[in-house]
Amino acid sequence: MISKSTQLIMLGTGNAMCTRCYNTCFYLRTPGGGLMVDAGGGNGIFRQLYKARVSVEEVKNLFVTHVHTDHILGVVWLIRKISPMIHKGKHTAPFTIYCNDEVANAVRTLCRLTMPSKICSAIDDTIILREVNDGECVEIDDLKVTFFDIGTTKSKQYGFQATLPDGQVLTCLGDEPYNPVNERYVRGCDWLMCEAFCLYGDRAQFNPYEKNHSTALDAGRQAQEMGVKKLLLYHTEDTHLSNRRLTYTAEAAKHFTGRIEVPDDLETVLL
Repeated sequence: MISKSTQLIMLGTGNAMCTRCYNTCFYLRTPGGGLMVDAGGGNGIFRQLYKARVSVEEVKNLFVTHVHTDHILGVVWLIRKISPMIHKGKHTAPFTIYCNDEVANAVRTLCRLTMPSKICSAIDDTIILREVNDGECVEIDDLKVTFFDIGTTKSKQYGFQATLPDGQVLTCLGDEPYNPVNERYVRGCDWLMCEAFCLYGDRAQFNPYEKNHSTALDAGRQAQEMGVKKLLLYHTEDTHLSNRRLTYTAEAAKHFTGRIEVPDDLETVLL
């Protein structure tokens, strides 16, 4: 039976250097399709998909936020897997990868350097690198998705705002804090997905601000100021996994009065 709710399946919740959980990526499964966001740093993405009961055949649309290794290297493995499946009739073409121009160029280069020519030739044929621009709106199955430049000073990175089939609005900020240039995508949204690199009390250990990241306390304060209804925190360190949900929720709740989710790897949140 197909769920009438949109499911947010967290394939990974950790930052780049985590070893106890997978790098942050997730799958939005809707009644009419779905969108995967990022793919982590390697072929461990296959294990995460398998454990989360998301078949590779189901993954037809992928959005890649930026070129950092913990987000893009798993994309190469997905192409390596899906291209032969399409050729054998085991996966429906096309496999569409939404991304900015930097990501598209990086994916092409990585594939050229690491893939057989037969698979590289599938790019722009059955594997579509669909470059998107800041503010561009695209319908992906039963999602209405607007991509936006998060305004980083590092590698170009896009987030997105998605209108879900039931009318709720979900905004994903990528793996950096809220930037006021994107207020129109954040203010009043039903769900805000925001990185929380560490707890505020652990900032001296993890140096989030030096890396242009935020703490759970910062994320809670920003969400409250923006009138967000529900807050989901991810892209964290991995030294407090046993009590991460409790401690991160408690810290964000010092400012934020709405619902807070701090999911574990492979956890499904009903939106």
